[in-house]
Amino acid sequence: MSALALTWRLEIALPLAVLAGVYLVGWTRLARRSPLRCRRRLAAGLALALAGVTAAAVALLGLHAAAHESFTAHMAQHLLLIVVAVPAVLLADPLPAVVWALPAAARRAVRGALVAASAPRRMWRTLTRMPVAWTLHAVALWLWHVPAAYDAALASGPLHDAEHLVLAASAAVFWWPVIDPAPRAPATPPLGWRIVYLVLGAFQSAALGVWLVSAPEPLYAYGALEDQALGGVLMWGVGGAVDMTAVLVLVYRFLAAAERRSRPASLTVPGGQGRMSRFDT
Repeated sequence: MSALALTWRLEIALPLAVLAGVYLVGWTRLARRSPLRCRRRLAAGLALALAGVTAAAVALLGLHAAAHESFTAHMAQHLLLIVVAVPAVLLADPLPAVVWALPAAARRAVRGALVAASAPRRMWRTLTRMPVAWTLHAVALWLWHVPAAYDAALASGPLHDAEHLVLAASAAVFWWPVIDPAPRAPATPPLGWRIVYLVLGAFQSAALGVWLVSAPEPLYAYGALEDQALGGVLMWGVGGAVDMTAVLVLVYRFLAAAERRSRPASLTVPGGQGRMSRFDT
């Protein structure tokens, strides 16, 4: 795989810089209005958001030239976008900061568009329902790796950018019900269903990696079978590792919640004066 080398592309660098700038302005305003107990959470959100934008910049600018020479570099681009940049930004829960970056009139308009009964909110809830989100992401991932579509994107700059935009958007839809950033769904999917959802997602991305590794001949215009196999291993191994790490986090939360539910529902009051009332854990 070719070495990492920055390619200056204003059409990519400018939107990333604007997004980072808007987030920083809103984050600063939000931090000034937040109590001290919320500062640690805000700092974590800032770190995650900047990490996500940095990963996107590495993928789209740092690996741009290499991706036209190496299938492995192109797969690294895809993985940085769908399993690093997008999840990191969603974990930062960026909507409150973005809203606070807007003028007061624009903030009111955005809040009106995000009320539960609004058409954009209803449409987004439909897109991020687990069966729909899983299907959209799997279809996008597999279609862009069909040899004809892949080679067409490699030969056309605008189509290549469209490929990355579609993959990032489908990744946002896929990760949304797992991470549940604002605006949150009225009913968050149970942890058990989120675990099954992620495991199935890991299986389908692993299947793509296995297909690439096991192909008896080059599928794409690069023409190097070893490069293709290495890209498949990257998709299979790195993508699967991120998915399964997320699964382990959810399993931990699931077990912790089960342990809280299994604790005694009442406690004895010191001094033998009776028992405390039942409480919700």
